[in-house]
Amino acid sequence: MGVVIQVGEKEITENDLYPLLAQYGMLPQLVKEMIIDEAIADVICTPDEETEARNRFYQQNQLTDETRIEAWLQQTGMTQEQLEKLSLRDIKVEKYKQDTFTNRLEAYFLQCKGQLDRVVYSLIRTKDPGVAQELYFRVQEQEDTFAELAKKYSKGAEAQTGGLLGPVELNVPHPKIAQMLATSKPGQLWPPTQVGEWLIILRLEKYISAQLDQPTQQRLLNDLFGSWLNEQIKQKIRFTPVDSDV
Repeated sequence: MGVVIQVGEKEITENDLYPLLAQYGMLPQLVKEMIIDEAIADVICTPDEETEARNRFYQQNQLTDETRIEAWLQQTGMTQEQLEKLSLRDIKVEKYKQDTFTNRLEAYFLQCKGQLDRVVYSLIRTKDPGVAQELYFRVQEQEDTFAELAKKYSKGAEAQTGGLLGPVELNVPHPKIAQMLATSKPGQLWPPTQVGEWLIILRLEKYISAQLDQPTQQRLLNDLFGSWLNEQIKQKIRFTPVDSDV
């Protein structure tokens, strides 16, 4: 069997490739790419789309002249035909996502919306119950501002911002904090509440409802595609271990 790759003094044959891919944990990635190629095989692009995709790929990889293209082919081990296919791959994947999953976007958005909504909130945390209770009453009675007390007494990084955090999606804070925020109205102040090792004082400042805008659509399309791809890998692929002395 002929040598296909030489790394320093080491020669790698075709028979060596499968054990090496398995050894370095690269078989799942190979399978993933093969499944994607199978899925996009029938995706058709217009000539304008192909030209735009090709130009973008060449610019991103700094393939600005024949010398650089030849060097890139040599470095990657690709043929010109494989390079051409690769340059169109991203646009075909995006078109596949659109064609396959767009009709599921609205339902999936409603399913995920609670986690996509964002919040701005103020937080003070301490481990001292007496301090926590005193700070809560001082904020409640407006003796001091939340920001002043957070800067002076809060024991986390939020002290640097006067306790103010966000905007962040509701899946970012601790689940208990997220639940409190999700059921709050802007301005609502929570009394000292145990969250893990901390006693926290919490106030919702702003609730930002997620919208099914273009960036959110793209994110959800990516999620749906990723879930589909993982399921395909689970259903279709079985690896057979091969012993090797490589």
